[in-house]
Amino acid sequence: MEKFIKITVVAFLVFTVSAFSIKKEKGYKIGDIATDFKLENTDGKMVSLKDFKTAKGFIIVFTCNTCPYAVAYEDRIEALNKKYAKQGYPVVAIMPNNTEVKPGDKMSAMQQRAKEKGFTFPYLIDEGQKIYPQYGATKTPHIYILEKTSKGNEVKYIGAIDDNYQDASAVKERYVENAVDALLAGKTIRVKETKALGCSIKV
Repeated sequence: MEKFIKITVVAFLVFTVSAFSIKKEKGYKIGDIATDFKLENTDGKMVSLKDFKTAKGFIIVFTCNTCPYAVAYEDRIEALNKKYAKQGYPVVAIMPNNTEVKPGDKMSAMQQRAKEKGFTFPYLIDEGQKIYPQYGATKTPHIYILEKTSKGNEVKYIGAIDDNYQDASAVKERYVENAVDALLAGKTIRVKETKALGCSIKV
């Protein structure tokens, strides 16, 4: 009986670890090709990556209105778009939260926030929460840098914007800027993946 219990416990632990590993591995990895999407923007138009004919790639940002981390990064996200959109890497922001859980992230609130902040980038809603799981995003904000290649939009960087969400003036490592600068210069990205810091995406 004791042997049976031990075998059962071991089997349970193996299953649990395996299940956790499978869950953890969902989403894009560096080098994967990201599929396109068609999501509603705050201006009511539907937006796809294929709409950006002259883009060299994209800075995909999963973000929202209600997370303090996301709010803290809003100005820096806007600055990224102003700096890199003209160089071929526009920001495309996606709001992934379940709006029944977070009413402050509904489209009407997104429209108000975009107007208040003067966002110059698309701010899209992941209606039905179909896109963020494909990417494997877990936080707001969570960044994915894509590069247009002959194979499609290749994932080149995943993670945080920089190393200090509290104080923009105290940032030492600008992960997104460094990655995009490397791509524009035809160089290898030094840091390809970092840990995204923010609020969990609400399902």
